[in-house]
Amino acid sequence: MSTSPTPDFALPGFDLDRFVQETLAEDLGTGLPGGGRDVTSTAVIPADARFSGVMDSRDPITVAGLPIAEAFFRALDAECEVETLVEDGAQVAAGTDLMRIEGNARALLTAERSALNTVQHLSGIATLVRSYVDRMDNPDCTLLDTRKTLPGLRHLEKYAVRMGGGANHRMGLWDAAMIKDNHVAVAGNVGEAVRRAAEAGVAEIICEVDRLDQIEPALEAGATRLLLDNMEPNTLRDAVAIVAGRVPTEASGGINLDTIKAKAATGVDFVSVGRLTQSAPAADIGLDFTTLD
Repeated sequence: MSTSPTPDFALPGFDLDRFVQETLAEDLGTGLPGGGRDVTSTAVIPADARFSGVMDSRDPITVAGLPIAEAFFRALDAECEVETLVEDGAQVAAGTDLMRIEGNARALLTAERSALNTVQHLSGIATLVRSYVDRMDNPDCTLLDTRKTLPGLRHLEKYAVRMGGGANHRMGLWDAAMIKDNHVAVAGNVGEAVRRAAEAGVAEIICEVDRLDQIEPALEAGATRLLLDNMEPNTLRDAVAIVAGRVPTEASGGINLDTIKAKAATGVDFVSVGRLTQSAPAADIGLDFTTLD
């Protein structure tokens, strides 16, 4: 439980203050004619009114994003009181109180939607990830996300994946080479594509293969991980046997809650699922305010 004056939250490459300010500016219409204000709250709520509120989950969820929600409220009311009742990553039952807030009514109402949107979205991702980890039920295989994230939200969405019990694939185009079919088509073949990446000095080279006969050329050229694309379990087992532990293997494509357990059981080191960030539904989380005398 946290009652700290400011949220203790930091992600490499992510500027929390900038994210909060830009999100609020978008909602307030800052810089637009007539913008820069919450017309409803300023018209209806007295300037000195105070609210007390409780954020709670309406469904069983895995929580993610509470420190960011706190940052939204504090950005508009630096003196507001925020009590975080559970930690990010916690699995909670329906009806669980997540956060209590008390402060200036106008400020809390103005920040409410941005705070809720963020927690609902990130908790939705974390909850879906947890369902995949539980269904996979395999401590020897790691669930990975992909780059299928919303522009501007990658760091947060990948954070939510970690809160759900998964791990992150490469963060972007910069931290690993991933050779896919279009790269191979230009280079001519798998081996040539991998060779070019190796000669360029790339340390981590992930190579996608969709046929067993591509495995040896990729390994001989210097691939450091093989992404086994759209292979059925029997083919995955054959691929793992050919690789024989020389590099990590990753199953990708055609993986959902019905297929993940069988594919993870083939001996692959990783299973990657794009829908973790691409298609996660928002968690049902509410925030109810009451007026303080």
